[in-house]
Amino acid sequence: MRLLYYPAVTLISLALAQSAFATNITPTAPIKAFDAAHAQESSAQRANTFVNDAILPANLPWQGASQALMLDVNHPWATPFEQSNGLESPNYAATIAWLDHLASQAPQLQKVSLGKSPQGRDIWLYIASDEGINEPAPLKQNGKPTILVQAGIHAGEIDGKDAGMMLLRDILKGDKGDLLKNANLLFVPIFSVDGHERSSEFNRVNQRGPTTMGWRTTANNLNLNRDYAKADSLEMQHMLRAINLWQPALYLDVHVTDGIDYQYDITFGYNLAQGLSPASFRWLEHNYRPAIEAALSQQGHIPGPLIFALDNTDIRKGMSLWQPSPRFSNGYGDARHLPTILVENHSLKPFKQRVLGTYVLLEQTLKTVGEEATNLKSAIAEDQQRAPALLTLKWASAPLPKGWDFKGIDYRLETSPITGADVVRWTGEPKLYPNLPVMADTVPEIQVTRPSAYYIPAQWTEVIDRLSLHGIHTSRLTQATELNLQQYTLSNPAFNTKAFEGRLTVKAAATITNVTSTLPAGTVKVSTDQPLGDLAMLLLEPQSPDSLLQWGFFNPIFTRTEYIEDYAVEPLAAKMLSDDPKLQAEFNHALENPAFAADPEARLRWFYERSPYYDTHYLKYPVYRSR
Repeated sequence: MRLLYYPAVTLISLALAQSAFATNITPTAPIKAFDAAHAQESSAQRANTFVNDAILPANLPWQGASQALMLDVNHPWATPFEQSNGLESPNYAATIAWLDHLASQAPQLQKVSLGKSPQGRDIWLYIASDEGINEPAPLKQNGKPTILVQAGIHAGEIDGKDAGMMLLRDILKGDKGDLLKNANLLFVPIFSVDGHERSSEFNRVNQRGPTTMGWRTTANNLNLNRDYAKADSLEMQHMLRAINLWQPALYLDVHVTDGIDYQYDITFGYNLAQGLSPASFRWLEHNYRPAIEAALSQQGHIPGPLIFALDNTDIRKGMSLWQPSPRFSNGYGDARHLPTILVENHSLKPFKQRVLGTYVLLEQTLKTVGEEATNLKSAIAEDQQRAPALLTLKWASAPLPKGWDFKGIDYRLETSPITGADVVRWTGEPKLYPNLPVMADTVPEIQVTRPSAYYIPAQWTEVIDRLSLHGIHTSRLTQATELNLQQYTLSNPAFNTKAFEGRLTVKAAATITNVTSTLPAGTVKVSTDQPLGDLAMLLLEPQSPDSLLQWGFFNPIFTRTEYIEDYAVEPLAAKMLSDDPKLQAEFNHALENPAFAADPEARLRWFYERSPYYDTHYLKYPVYRSR
């Protein structure tokens, strides 16, 4: 990423506000993240548009009050974003250098590395607290709720980084220090650090800035926001350990969305009331959302819920409300009872507008969580103690009784001379679509009863390690133990025809039977009577869309490794029929199926599967359930 920072004249309408704010900032000059040659270039040489502006829909004019949050480009504590007048975002080295200098001037800000990326970069976590704490235990002991803000899980969607830098500056060097009186802030400025450095002005073609943007996936081409459940990436493994260590009370994952054009510049959401954390949903919907939307509206932004159109070419068909599975941040938070907010800024709004909206959201989040700490803590505790007897693994969609007045943008359909098909042309004119239908994932599609525990044979080390990584408590049998259990038999496995997120995924039908088995010493027991019991079920139930089975952790069980030759099974079959008249009757019945009768291999396989030579482990899911 090539970074250019130029002195420039700020908007006249903001000058007085910025000048007044500057008097509250300690004028210790930070490390400048640009070289002298760039600094000498005229502001007239700066591009006022992004490279892809010509192919994007028209931009709505915006003059929100939150522009007054920006310091003058020449202020000694202006962030690189502000120095560029809201057009650019600094690279990894410049970001960390700026934050490190801020920390050197403010003992309330500490940092720790979550670990190294595959390319060797540290993933830095900045801890802001009144006490200047840099370890998890004393942070818990200060009695304040902790908010984890994560930017750049998709590195091109980096708004949270620049907003967080500004907010930390204003807390530590400005007049917003009171925000830390009732809450602690954990800030990961760049999660996907390697993807962040794969930067270009030609990334994120659907997004209006910054000038250069990072890449969507990691250096290993993994999408981190599909990796929470399987946790294959080093980056995600570091993050899950951090969540377990620091135990935040609220988790914000900041993105920039794609898709249709609309008036909202910042949208945010979380799992629905029917999910696994209903008390957290109520707190988010009735305590958090009204305060955040009021603050954003007051600052000239247009907030809204997460937006997913049923048909991007026909808005009148309505919107959908999503109940994500644990591969996603907000689905994972719902499963582990960590209130998690997915922030999706609108990609077609300019970078400056998006960053300032994120600043307002983060600032009000600190205020609201500090004021609502007791209620938030109670909601989390209620969800952790629920342990429902019936757990939904997958949801189906149904219409909501109440529609949505959608603040959209008008459009027309035109036949494209390029494709010959209809394409959407957004006009740039605001349009209200009243009472649009809304489809929501509210109907249980697959449900299972809650076992008291799961038992996993010790050889499945990768599975056991993943459970530990998530923070799920396990124990081991100290001696061989006979137990009455349940086990799934799988059938009709269907593998994906191509790899997905680095794995060959699989789905299979599952039937459960009662078994009595003697489990050897060392077998791992996973009790569901624990705060992460629901998460354990979603990872271990084979029909769960994000089960470790469907992600391919158990693929070897689908391989048949012992066989019997035709010349051996044919006389074996004759002897089996001679010895067992009941088997003869079953075989005669099977022959009534013309396809079976006409298939010699199927007929021999029928006997092999009923013989004592058959592999009894084949297609048996090697995770037992206690009833």
